[in-house]
Amino acid sequence: MSKILFHLAFPIHDVEATLRFYVDGLGCTVGRRSKQAVTLGLAGHQLVAHVVPDESSKQKGIYPRHFGLTFLSQEDWQALADRAKAKGLSFYQQPRVRFPGTRIEHHTFFLEDPSHNLLEFKHYTHESAIFGEQDFSEVGDASEYSE
Repeated sequence: MSKILFHLAFPIHDVEATLRFYVDGLGCTVGRRSKQAVTLGLAGHQLVAHVVPDESSKQKGIYPRHFGLTFLSQEDWQALADRAKAKGLSFYQQPRVRFPGTRIEHHTFFLEDPSHNLLEFKHYTHESAIFGEQDFSEVGDASEYSE
């Protein structure tokens, strides 16, 4: 599996604003770019941001659409949270702990890029919660679903 990279394409409205957020802000690397798209490296994975002609309406709440990273180290998660604050990135949700005191407890924060895409960065207290802990039915926060 170590020879497999995740790929995600997503809409943007401005290549230069996207580069400021992802490269200057988050520390992504830049691959190919044109006036219509830019390829980015995020933690070894490929993101491709494509310019769309219309500005779709802003999502209400964090669901259904967002993407991000799950950190295995809380120190690495905290370092990114600190970097995002230092770089003045737009927090959609400030760092917090979800499901405290349970096997699915995790630290999380959400950023909003210039095209209103939401990114979540999290670290689970118990690594088994990443793909396990099937006895828990909670997936997300019910109060965060858009209406």
